[in-house]
Amino acid sequence: MPQQKELENPGSKFTEVLEAAAKLPGVRINRGAYLRNALKRYCTEDQIERAIAESPAAAGVPFKVITDVANTSITYETTKVTGISTLAGIPGGLAMIGTVPAHMAQYVGHMLRIAQKLAYIYGWPDLFGDASEEMDEATEGILTLFVGVMVGVQVAQGGVAKVAGMIATNVAKKLPQKALTKGVIYPVVKKVAGYLGVSMTKKLFANGVAKAIPVVGAVLSGGLSLGTFLPMSKRLQKHLASLELTKPGHRGEADIVDIEVIEDDDPDLECSPLNDVVPADDEAVTS
Repeated sequence: MPQQKELENPGSKFTEVLEAAAKLPGVRINRGAYLRNALKRYCTEDQIERAIAESPAAAGVPFKVITDVANTSITYETTKVTGISTLAGIPGGLAMIGTVPAHMAQYVGHMLRIAQKLAYIYGWPDLFGDASEEMDEATEGILTLFVGVMVGVQVAQGGVAKVAGMIATNVAKKLPQKALTKGVIYPVVKKVAGYLGVSMTKKLFANGVAKAIPVVGAVLSGGLSLGTFLPMSKRLQKHLASLELTKPGHRGEADIVDIEVIEDDDPDLECSPLNDVVPADDEAVTS
């Protein structure tokens, strides 16, 4: 009976962790500042300005440069999450967490940092906007899908691809609010959040991540964190790199933002064991 009660609303469990992590200092990435800093070694000032105004691909930044920047960001965030300075890297803010375990929020905070960096270099619009703003539903939805991709929830990949298509189709500079909160993507977000909530309830994300964050000390364990955070980041990188937003000048032909909601109660939420994830191109991870 207690277990049944615990699993009544698993999606809310993940949402609680996500919101707590997003409030930690240092978690939110300023898109413009990140792109400027990441591209300054490779691009002209005009290219950087256009990359910020539109996207790196639209600015003509070579895909190899985009990949190098992504790999450098992954290396940096992996080093932070595996190093002894992990907690110092996102200091304070634990009072905001409430009932969410501090180590879980810290780890998810690092997942959100790399998810934002990868999204921005691969052509996504600003996810948070003003740093003082509360996280809105659309941002919460896309971050849920990003984490789902990282952890290996297969249906999350389709959700991210659909959102990317909507942004490319409409040359949008913001997330498709309606699709993520009431539209066709919303049922997918709910299902992914539910899966992640159940996983955390049982084993703190199940399999690999459970081994990485049962206690704060394990977050600081270089070997364990390297074995989970790195492949999860590479998985998201690989997926984002395959989407239409990385292709300069590509625009879809149909406006699909206002597609009516179609509830599907049956899509499988399959999660590949994190222990089986092998990062693609390990040699490219180094900066």
